[in-house]
Parts: sequence; structure tokens; C-alpha cells
Amino acid sequence: MKEVKITVIGSINMDLVTKTSVSPKQGETVMGESFFSVPGGKGANQAVAAARLGAKVKMIGRVGSDAFGQELLENLSKEGISIDSVEPVTHTSTGIASITLSEGDNRIIVVPGANFEVTPEVIQQYEDLIATSDMILLQLEIPLESVEEAVKLAKKHDRKVILNPAPIQKLPKALLKDVDYLTPNEHELRLLLSDLDLSEVEVEEIKSKCIVTKGASGISYYDGRENVVPSHKVDVVDTTGAGDSANGALAVAMSSGLSVKAACEFANAVGALSVTKLGAQSGMPTRQEVEDFLVNKRGDK
Repeated sequence: MKEVKITVIGSINMDLVTKTSVSPKQGETVMGESFFSVPGGKGANQAVAAARLGAKVKMIGRVGSDAFGQELLENLSKEGISIDSVEPVTHTSTGIASITLSEGDNRIIVVPGANFEVTPEVIQQYEDLIATSDMILLQLEIPLESVEEAVKLAKKHDRKVILNPAPIQKLPKALLKDVDYLTPNEHELRLLLSDLDLSEVEVEEIKSKCIVTKGASGISYYDGRENVVPSHKVDVVDTTGAGDSANGALAVAMSSGLSVKAACEFANAVGALSVTKLGAQSGMPTRQEVEDFLVNKRGDK
């Protein structure tokens, strides 16, 4: 695949992770096994995933003027991601995500902080960057009106857009029509379609843009019918960031000219490798690791 230019517009968080064998019920206290903090945020995770897969990545976002913010900026730079469009703000803290890992799954609470300072006016400052990108990758951990502004500018300059509609919320029909690809999981897809008063034609139009992450079942896409690309069997350590890994992979693959089916196959391999290690970004594979994994899988058949 050729090198591509991807601009990720979205959240930059510090993930505060607690690992426990049993998740506490309402009002219950349990003993945890371990605690650690790692860089996260859907935007930053997807940027790291794309950069490790060989893309030239630029990030548009905001952090606080605090220790977490400085650490996160250093981490993005270390990954080779341009942070010229990421500025610290002084009046609010860096965004955080409180994550509980238990029984092979996760529960997450996000406090947006500085991520909500990514306003439409901020997006407008970087129109030239949007105009010169091969792909714009967006999520919903920044204000919705900022997402809309980014899509408007991308459409103005005929740039491709992937919108990962997470955390899910009600979205305007106009926004859904203007994006090129939607990447919900199964739960998000159900809510996305049920929240809108859509005709049958509109439902099919939106579904035709959807590449749906289905966890252990793989990834599906629509071309008049649902096509499922099966996942790979691996030893699961931590599912945090698996969807973000797949989104970064899809952005790289489709910007490189791969078909939707081939892009889904590539993203499946990236997602599979990402869950074999602890932490969202720490588990994200390099391009070489993905290629080696796929060669080995083909050899096993």
C-alpha cells in the first residue's frame, strides 16, 4: 500500500485503567488487581493506529496545560504524528477515560475536558490541512457541531471522510449523507437507524456507507446485502482500542485504493493483533506485523 496523508480530528485522553477479576455491582466495593495510566482517546488511538500502519498522520485536537496533556503530546510525537494542530488550553483539564477491565471486556466512562474545546472555529483554522488530506477520520468525542464543520470543509474540497459514530448519539440526516463511510459497531448501528425518521430508501443509503465492526464475528459491509468478513482467532488479553485500531486500518487501506472487502480483511487482522496485548495504543501493530500475520494465516490454510 502507498503512503497516504490522513488527518484525524478528535479526542486525546489519558486512560486510567483498573484491572479486576470481578466488576463491582451497584454500591459494591471489590479489590482490584492492578492500576495503570496509558495514552488514549478515540481520536489519538486512531491516529496512532494509522501512523503505525505507515500513514503520514496529522492530528487536530486539544489537551489541557497539565501533566497529562504534556505526556500525551510527547506520546503522539514519539509515534511520528504531527501535533502542530494540537494546542494546550489553560482553562480546563486534559480529557480522561476511566476504564475497568474485567472478565475479558471493558467498561468506560469518558470525561471530555479539553476535547470539547475543539470548536467549529478551531476546525476552520485548519481548512488547508483538511483540503490536502487523502482521508479525514472523525469520531464523536468532540462537539457534534465541530464534526459537522469538518465534514462540510472536507466536502467543499472533495476529501473522503470516515465517521466513527462513537460514543453514539443522534446524528443529523445531512451529516450522514455527507460522510463517505460510517463505522459503527452493531449496537451503534441499531441506535443510529432507530433514532432517525428514515424512509426505506434512506435506510439503504445509510447502510451502504456502513462498515460495521462486530467484535469476534469480524467486520461487515453492505452492497445491497450484508457481507461478513470473518475475524481471526487469537488469544484475547484486552479489547480496549480494538475498534479504534480497525478504524485506523480502514482509513489507511481505503486511502491506499483497496476495495472495501480488502480493507475489511486488513482491518480484521489489525483488530485481531490489537487485542493480544494490554492497553489501547500499546497493542496496535505495525504494518510489518500485520503483513507477517496475514502471511502466516494464509500458510495455515
